[in-house]
Amino acid sequence: MAFRLTQEQVAAYHEDGFIAVKGFCAAAEVNKLYATALADNAMQQHALDLNDQTGKKTRLSLWFTPGNDVFGYLTRSHKMVDAAAALLDSDAPVCHFHSKLMQKEPRVGGAWEWHQDYGYWYKNQFMFPDQLLSVMIALTAANKENGCLQVIKGSHKMGRVNHGFAGEQVGADMVMVTNALKTMELVYCELAPGDALFFHPNLLHRSEANLSEHPRWSLISCYCSQSNLAYNETSASWKTPVQVVPDEAILEWEAASLGQADFLKKENDPALKDTGWEQ
Repeated sequence: MAFRLTQEQVAAYHEDGFIAVKGFCAAAEVNKLYATALADNAMQQHALDLNDQTGKKTRLSLWFTPGNDVFGYLTRSHKMVDAAAALLDSDAPVCHFHSKLMQKEPRVGGAWEWHQDYGYWYKNQFMFPDQLLSVMIALTAANKENGCLQVIKGSHKMGRVNHGFAGEQVGADMVMVTNALKTMELVYCELAPGDALFFHPNLLHRSEANLSEHPRWSLISCYCSQSNLAYNETSASWKTPVQVVPDEAILEWEAASLGQADFLKKENDPALKDTGWEQ
């Protein structure tokens, strides 16, 4: 049977700002995705290193247009796109803004400071945060030991808070974060390989450095309604409806190399540019 979010899951997303879906990807799918991430040279050649406030590095590879590679088949799959459509606040076609492979290596993978994704995407001048969302797919186990995602439940209802630079990252105003932690529940989102976490762009979240002996790798795909205009975004994927493929494509279709993907270059990321309001 085709995957569909339940009405209860949709309601929980809007109430809490996130939902976790266990076993969203089958073990065979996860194995193929992780093996590709390790073996495809393009993923490593285009990886960006971003320093946290202590100087530890988190590596990520970010691309825009989903292609005919195994990651493109996942982000274009019915189960991903249909779930995004059920959660986005629009009836317009679903578009793929970007995907990124997060690579936190054992003992050296850096932290992500408290932030909202819309704290970054506001700089892209997207108009409507409710018409954006992120989907994290765990490729390896994510737990407290290796720096799993932490979220403040319900914090998306605060709207966008001010952000400034924290190392090479964009971090949320810590006064508001502290107030949010006094008011709302802190949740550690521990995921098994193949689990999915859907979360709102105004949900406050962070992750600790990976000081464990085990890697923490995940894919995060970000979706946007075609009706959500972005006035400072040079890529075109955010306004191009996803060409949906069957879920079976992930395992059964011939996959191209990621070398054809349109990867982000660090110097072109508007989120890392100073606009003046970060001070």
